[in-house]
Amino acid sequence: MSKEIPLPDAQPWRHQLFDFLYKWGMLLTVVALIALFGLASDNFLDPNNIINILRSIAIVTVIAIGVSISLSIGGFDLSVGSTASLANAIVVSLFVWYGFGTTGAIILTLLICTLVGLFNAFLIVVLKIPDMLATLASLFVIQGVAMTYSYGGSITQNMLLPSGDMAEGVIPEIFSALGQVPVIVLIMLAVTIVVQLYLSLTKHGRRMYAIGGNPEAARLAGIRTARYRVLAYVLSSLLAALGGILLASRIGSSQVNAGGGYLMDAVAAAYIGFSLAGSGKPNAFGTLIGAIILGVLQTGW
Repeated sequence: MSKEIPLPDAQPWRHQLFDFLYKWGMLLTVVALIALFGLASDNFLDPNNIINILRSIAIVTVIAIGVSISLSIGGFDLSVGSTASLANAIVVSLFVWYGFGTTGAIILTLLICTLVGLFNAFLIVVLKIPDMLATLASLFVIQGVAMTYSYGGSITQNMLLPSGDMAEGVIPEIFSALGQVPVIVLIMLAVTIVVQLYLSLTKHGRRMYAIGGNPEAARLAGIRTARYRVLAYVLSSLLAALGGILLASRIGSSQVNAGGGYLMDAVAAAYIGFSLAGSGKPNAFGTLIGAIILGVLQTGW
């Protein structure tokens, strides 16, 4: 005589509610904040204010996605702020001091800032220094390099050079357009989509997640962990450099430690992004939502 196997009871509604909030709580938070500030202020939902919010979070989002990539392999890049400052100084100086065109200045700046990622990878992968300590050290090193390169001051058009001559280079109009709406928002969205697809759909992205979850198991599975850790820090430095370039485009000059103020917001946005859709791991879409939350709070408060 066969025994009846009882079916498991349906999941209690409290567990279902918890799962729903765990997966989609961040999106609900964004909607709730927008509704709250919209009711509290007549101007919050004004199109111009929405544009200002999107413009204000674009640079933070790009830099924060770089932080998310470093987090995906179990690392942590604290040097993104100083890397953005270095890129900000280099790209403006290439225009003002050396008369570069837009394409050449951007490419050369990105290539130079790639060295920051390689330097971080050398400290972490080769010298075995813990990620946080290594990138904290490189934060101050790169910050010093940027300040030395800019002679400890701002770089602007028509500035007086240390030689006593007047800088004759100009910032191209096409470069200045990169930091304005809608271009800067489109760049932010493009970076978000590309990185999200890379991390979630490609074998390289899944390997980076595997390394972040259990590096020893990933190594035993045949994944070249050192190679992917180097790649993560190079990509992080490239996105930080892109953030610095967009900052230069937006303000039209280079300021001392201009990117330093973006570090904490970028880290916060990256960590907030862990919870999007209950992923429990770094992801670009979650980082974008985290940046939106920060932008809404800063604007509406």
